[in-house]
Amino acid sequence: MLAQFTPKLALMPPRLDTLRVKLFVAIAGANLVLVMAAYLIYGWSFDQGLVEYLNKSETARLDPLVTRLAEDYRRNDGWEWLTRERRTWPELVGEVLGAGQAARRGNDADRRFEGPALPLTIDPRLLVLDADGDVLVGFRERVDQAERKPIVVDGHTVGYLAFVPRLQMVESLERLFSAQQNRRFGAIAIGLLAAVLVNAALISSWLARRLRALSQGAAALARGDYAARLDVHGADELAQLAKDFNLLAAALEAAQQARRQWIADIAHELRTPLASLRAEIEALEDGVRPMSPGSLASLSQEVAQLTRLVEDLRLLSLSDLGALTYRLQRMSLADAVEDALASQRAAIDAKPLAVTLDLDAGTHISADPDRLSQVFANLLQNTLQYTDAPARLAVRVETVNDRARLTWCDSPPGVAEADLPRLTERLFRVDGSRARSSGGTGLGLAIVKAIVEAHHGSIVAAASPLGGLQWTLEWPLAGNARHG
Repeated sequence: MLAQFTPKLALMPPRLDTLRVKLFVAIAGANLVLVMAAYLIYGWSFDQGLVEYLNKSETARLDPLVTRLAEDYRRNDGWEWLTRERRTWPELVGEVLGAGQAARRGNDADRRFEGPALPLTIDPRLLVLDADGDVLVGFRERVDQAERKPIVVDGHTVGYLAFVPRLQMVESLERLFSAQQNRRFGAIAIGLLAAVLVNAALISSWLARRLRALSQGAAALARGDYAARLDVHGADELAQLAKDFNLLAAALEAAQQARRQWIADIAHELRTPLASLRAEIEALEDGVRPMSPGSLASLSQEVAQLTRLVEDLRLLSLSDLGALTYRLQRMSLADAVEDALASQRAAIDAKPLAVTLDLDAGTHISADPDRLSQVFANLLQNTLQYTDAPARLAVRVETVNDRARLTWCDSPPGVAEADLPRLTERLFRVDGSRARSSGGTGLGLAIVKAIVEAHHGSIVAAASPLGGLQWTLEWPLAGNARHG
């Protein structure tokens, strides 16, 4: 069935709304406008420049003629010599401007013409005027079009050599040359247009190819393939976008692995107390163990462990969703520490744990007393479980740089430096003597971090001066705290 539809698919016209086509049209259109504008401006500029050059050249060529007319005027004491004989003007022009052949051709005709002082001409664009502007040589109807160069004798203007600019009288040779140049410009424009089209096609293809790689990568992420990565070429914006894409893919891949590990860890944590419960119940059912207060207490302990784990998971889930409620109030951080330690006096004495306090009673923060008690209870539980005898604990409360700081230091054993940043990860296991025993859920420190950060604070783990673990917690002071 697919083979029957293949020819129809092949005949389908290409889509015109793709990014490649749009880029091609945009680039080609913009360059086409530039080519046409350059063609028109260059053609107009050439025509104007050619005419201006010819006019200036002719003006410069007429200066010797003006000088000669002034000299002849002084020598003949007037203009009568110019109009007396018709061949005088052609011969003068031929001698000064080098138009001898034209002058000789004019002489044959001039010999057949004899008459009074009539306007004479050899070049239809040249005129000679007297001081009053009357035409001595040339066509009177062109006086208004002509530009005048004064003829000065002894400081007085005795006449004018007038000429009609080429701008008003473009000869056929100039027009032919201009047309040839226009054809050349047209050929150049066509070549530029072809180059523009090829360039636009290459650029649009290149951009579309790079963007297509991004599109394929995004589709891979949408399918759940978080191992997809893009090749990064260059240092432009598209390369930076590819780097950001790879960072996003890596973050999603890490999140997926963390989620899988989280599910596996939770399954393990739930399986251990459930397996113990099942073994205890089967032993009671089979009569291996008698129903006694001791066996019931063991069952109760396993149920309590499950309850704590489920409650901790629920608390962390509410924190992730932002649904964990906090009733903030101004309170003394020193009093909160003392109350938390006092409530656990029996466990501290049973360890035994030597506690040293250095508390600044004037350090106040805005916090939820119940949540803050949970923070200190979890920190104390961690110290009670993971310190060797003789166990020691030093707690200090102070104000540093407008922030409330609590330092919690316990005695050995310590934690490897590489593991310190991961202690607040959920269900993270430390290899060594401070590894979690069966009594905890492995979520206590993660809960501490969630509550502290919810109070706009921070928590950092480091090596303790006492040889164990040091926790540094900071919060804004009550006057600087953000309520919400």
